Amino acid sequence: MSIAGALDYIRVIVDILLVWMVFYYTLKSLRKNVKLVLLFKGIVFILALKLISHVFSLTTIDYVLNYVLEWGVLALIVIFQPEIRNVLEQLGRSQLLGRHKVLTVDEREKVVYEIVTAMDAMRKTRTGALIVIERDNSLNDYIEKSKKIYADISSELLVTIFFPNNPLHDGGLIIQGDKITSARAVFPTSDSLKISKRLGTRHRAALGISELTDCIALVVSEETGRLSCAIGGELHYNLSADELKILLLNELKPKRSTIIDDEEEEEETTNNEEGDTHEEEK
Repeated sequence: MSIAGALDYIRVIVDILLVWMVFYYTLKSLRKNVKLVLLFKGIVFILALKLISHVFSLTTIDYVLNYVLEWGVLALIVIFQPEIRNVLEQLGRSQLLGRHKVLTVDEREKVVYEIVTAMDAMRKTRTGALIVIERDNSLNDYIEKSKKIYADISSELLVTIFFPNNPLHDGGLIIQGDKITSARAVFPTSDSLKISKRLGTRHRAALGISELTDCIALVVSEETGRLSCAIGGELHYNLSADELKILLLNELKPKRSTIIDDEEEEEETTNNEEGDTHEEEK
C-alpha cells in the first residue's frame, strides 16, 4: 500500500471518528432535555414518513413533507432557541478528557467524610448551605464570577464558610476534585414545576445547576435543617447523613475504574470484612 493510500484510510477513519464524537456528545446532551428529546423523536418520525412516501410514491404526502423539511429547520431554530443554546453550552462545558482529577479510593472517602461531617454539623445548627461538586462538565463559568479560595477540603472550613456572619456564606461553594475552588458562586434557579413551593432559593439553585451540568449539588435547609442532593435535574430530599454518604461515594466513582482502583476497593472490602469478623469473635 502506498503512502497516499494509507493517508486516505487515516483521513476516512478520522472523519468517521469526528462524526461519531459530534453525534455522541449531542445525544448525551439531548437525553437530559425533555423538550429536545421530543423534538428529536418528531424529526425522526418525519424522516421515516418521508422515506415511506418516497418508496411507495405517495405524491401528496411527499409534496407536503418537502415543504416541512424546507422551512421546518428555520422554524425549529426560532422556537427551540433556548433549548439549543443550553445544549451548546453543555457541549462547551464538557471536558473531553473527563474530570480534571480522578480521585483515588482514599481521597474519595476523605472528601465524602469531610463534606458529610460538615453538612451534618450544619444540619444540627440549621445553617443554610449550598455545595456543588464538579464532575465531567466544567463549572469554570461560575468559578470566574465567584470568590476564589483553592483550599483543601475540611469539615471545619466548610462550616466556617457558611457561618451566617461570614462574608462568603451567601451563594454556593464549588468543589473540584479534592479542593474547595471558590465560594459565593451564583447559579441559575430551576423553573421546574415539580419542585415544592415550600423549598427556597438554595434548592432551586441546586436543581437548576444540576439540570445544566452533571454536577452534584448539596443543600442544607436553613429553615428545617434537612439535607438534600440534586443530580441530573432530580432532587433527593430529606436524606440522612448515612444516605448522603452512600450516595456521594457511588456518584463520585470514576466512570472507568482503573485496575489499581479496583484492586484497592477489593482489598479495602476484604480488610473491612476481616475487621468485622475479628470484632464478632471478640
